[in-house]
Amino acid sequence: MSARVLVVGGAGYIGSHMVKYLGRGGYEVTTLDNLYSGHRDAVTYGDFVHADLADRERLKLLLDSQSFDAVMHFAAHIEVGESVRLPAKYYQNNVAKTLTLLETLVEAGVSRFIFSSTAAIFGLPERTPIDEQQAKRPINPYGKSKLMIEEALEDFDRAYGFKSMCLRYFNAAGADPEGELGERHDPETHLIPLCLQVAAGRRDELSLFGTDYDTPDGTCIRDYVHVHDLCAAHALALESLLQGSQSQRYNLGNGAGFSVREVIRTVERVTSRTLTVREQHRRAGDPARLIADSTRAQRELGWRPEFSDLETLVAHAWAFENARR
Repeated sequence: MSARVLVVGGAGYIGSHMVKYLGRGGYEVTTLDNLYSGHRDAVTYGDFVHADLADRERLKLLLDSQSFDAVMHFAAHIEVGESVRLPAKYYQNNVAKTLTLLETLVEAGVSRFIFSSTAAIFGLPERTPIDEQQAKRPINPYGKSKLMIEEALEDFDRAYGFKSMCLRYFNAAGADPEGELGERHDPETHLIPLCLQVAAGRRDELSLFGTDYDTPDGTCIRDYVHVHDLCAAHALALESLLQGSQSQRYNLGNGAGFSVREVIRTVERVTSRTLTVREQHRRAGDPARLIADSTRAQRELGWRPEFSDLETLVAHAWAFENARR
């Protein structure tokens, strides 16, 4: 299905993969990004608008000049630890600026919205795998900021008929299978790219936080979902909205977890390098297991992860790491 889509935050990690996915799929794509953490050269399809979400007038001009069928929103600060130290930064960007965007969309008559949410809205889970019915009790400002927008979207639907899809990622990982795009966070905080930086000699060692969890090898278990598969889920959610579906919320993951030590071993196998690892104490608030139950997304959207094995995910990320050198 062809449609015109505005991708907010389309120069960032997941957003840039989404822009490419949509462009390849025949959609007309416009990216809006302030380049705070994104990269202009990562936007490989469509038009680019350099602007901030706080600039209401610029948003109005853009929405007046083009008729968008839907908006995808990826422009958020995402570091849990930083959100604890700098909560104002997260509430300003992830909540206040997003509300500016939503208000402007309603005024412009745009009524379809896909929101990049997170498993952090669940906090410390009652059970795993985590389905959509679990209690939402975020334990940090990052998770709280995302849940606030999910709740605002429910109110916007009731008041304005504003339809939304909230897609909750567990651990987004991997890179464009063609090696063109990948993770470029600065500073980097995600496990797999940190491992790869050690393998590539760009980092001296890897910190392993906690070795005494109630897991088979004592390290945290996380559900890693390939960025390409996330894009596929977004595209299916977009098609559903364009076909007139109601607002929905979906958890996205592979439904299987890998421990930190399993990730390290896989990176060593893929790269043929031995990683220097420094064991550290646990970080506050890290659950032993975070695994998604994506049954609902599979049943209702027809979503099936294509790159679910860890070795393929790491190999794609390693190809991108090598391409940068």
